[in-house]
Amino acid sequence: MALFVVATVLVMILVGRLVQLQIFEYAKYRTRSDENRIQVEPLAPPRGLIYDRHGVLLADNRPQLSLSIVRERVSDFDALVGELRALIDISDGDLADFGRRLERRRRPYEPVALKLVLSEDEQAVLAVNRHRLKGVEVTRQLVRNYPFDSLFSHAVGSVRRVSEQDLQYLDPVRYSATKFVGRRGVERFYENSLHGEVGYRRVETDAHGRVRRELEVNRPTAGQNITLHLDSRLQIAASAALGQRRGVVVALDTRSGGVLAMVSNPGYDPNAFVLGMSSQQFASLSQSRDTPLFNRAISGQYAPGSIFKPVVGLAGLASGAVTWEDEIDDPGYFQLPGQSRIYRDWNWSQSNTGGQGITNLRRAIYRSSNVFFYDLATRLEVDELAAFAAQFGYGHKSAVDIADASEGLLPTRSWKLEVKGEPWYPGDSVNLGVGQGDLLVTPLQLATVAAVFANRGARVRPRMLLASDRPLSEFDPPRPLPRVQGPSADDWEQMVDAMEDVVHRGNQGYGNNGTAWAYIGRDIGYRMAGKSGTAQVVEIKQGEEYDEEELDEYRRKHAWFIAFAPADDPVIALAVLVENGGAGSSVAGPVAREVLDAYILPQLAAR
Repeated sequence: MALFVVATVLVMILVGRLVQLQIFEYAKYRTRSDENRIQVEPLAPPRGLIYDRHGVLLADNRPQLSLSIVRERVSDFDALVGELRALIDISDGDLADFGRRLERRRRPYEPVALKLVLSEDEQAVLAVNRHRLKGVEVTRQLVRNYPFDSLFSHAVGSVRRVSEQDLQYLDPVRYSATKFVGRRGVERFYENSLHGEVGYRRVETDAHGRVRRELEVNRPTAGQNITLHLDSRLQIAASAALGQRRGVVVALDTRSGGVLAMVSNPGYDPNAFVLGMSSQQFASLSQSRDTPLFNRAISGQYAPGSIFKPVVGLAGLASGAVTWEDEIDDPGYFQLPGQSRIYRDWNWSQSNTGGQGITNLRRAIYRSSNVFFYDLATRLEVDELAAFAAQFGYGHKSAVDIADASEGLLPTRSWKLEVKGEPWYPGDSVNLGVGQGDLLVTPLQLATVAAVFANRGARVRPRMLLASDRPLSEFDPPRPLPRVQGPSADDWEQMVDAMEDVVHRGNQGYGNNGTAWAYIGRDIGYRMAGKSGTAQVVEIKQGEEYDEEELDEYRRKHAWFIAFAPADDPVIALAVLVENGGAGSSVAGPVAREVLDAYILPQLAAR
């Protein structure tokens, strides 16, 4: 009887506990059970595609197969690695990266990538030996692909793997399944629209966390496709024109400000950052003296040299400091009153100090007379000159959707006093008059300056975006910029005529031709207006001559050329920089001619 009573009590306790679990606490434990049994997995959205103005794909997505390991299914990891290494190439770097990925928070039985990219041969070898590789899986994902490799690396930009720093500002829900984020260029600026919206799937798992069946799928929304102003054919032509030289070509549509071409040479292959590279490969890029990861077009800051002279000339006309008829005698050098220092012309040498002779503003432009602009700059108030130049975009960032564009530097009296603790000296004005001294610009800014001259004072904002299927959150319709104030309509036309003379004035005898005529103007089939510039990198001491052969290559002069065409009805404006290239007319001028030929001649042939 005692045993019966004990057994009855125990049964009643079990029944009571069963009633409590199944009836009174059912909802609580059902929820906990579902949480253990049902998992929600995020699904990464396909990244939006990027096209050029002709519909050519500049950035798309392609499937990538990776070798992954389910660590929980592997009893002897070292033995498995040895077996895999006998079949395919697995580096020590792959193993180190695998260890870092394994340490990050993840679900049980979740595959972790060991080798990110498998070749077709490696896929075949793994497929044949799959039966003896327990815990090994070949996983598939969509990754960014750049069909033109390095050609658009600085224009379109690139994506990189999401880092710990990225996770501090990215939406953890939207990026829960995303492995890549836009890091440079268009990819970075339009990241929010290109990324898309994350999806998810609900799956049933067993007690070990292994997926048994799929319960529900909510497909991700692909990112927005966008079309850029970029012209892939012009980009190819610009890259070919630069060749292997370090430099930049930036071309703009004069009517909209759309960036038609943006080449910064050397570039880099953005696919390498997607597919993965060794530490040695990254070091070769990041430590190279040629800085292939640096976007010279928007971040490089250089003295513009003689490219600045047309702006100084128009400033002089607007202020009344000079007229088109005023003349000076250019002996080849300039001295400030009461000073012994000599400021030399670009063609000055111990054996040739003849200068340009009797020179007016038009001749000073097409012959690029330093002396004329030395003299004119000393008669202009520096802050008034700076304010006038700012209207062209000097010292400002006017681009609509170009990430990381630099402002350059437009020096003033107050700037020098604040930064250098010195007053503004007359010699500073002399240097500024020929685009030297503290004045710094980017090639994108000088392309914008060329567009201002092409439009006779009307300004445009450089932009990458041409069209999209729906409004983009990052793009704000730009406010129109005011015209450059000061010069008359006649002043603009005469300045354009002088810039045409740079290219087309020839057969006038030694010392009377345009500076670029002999290099690009002899057989040109359309009217081009341009201006050459040669910017010093190192100072030439008094009494010394510039000897290019004695200087390290990276300390030689930079070669500049800006141009627009056709001169009477411009459709394209550009800036060309050849780093340490030497003379602007002979080095950068032919590059500009090749690019303009590639854009203008097909249009003329189609008429």
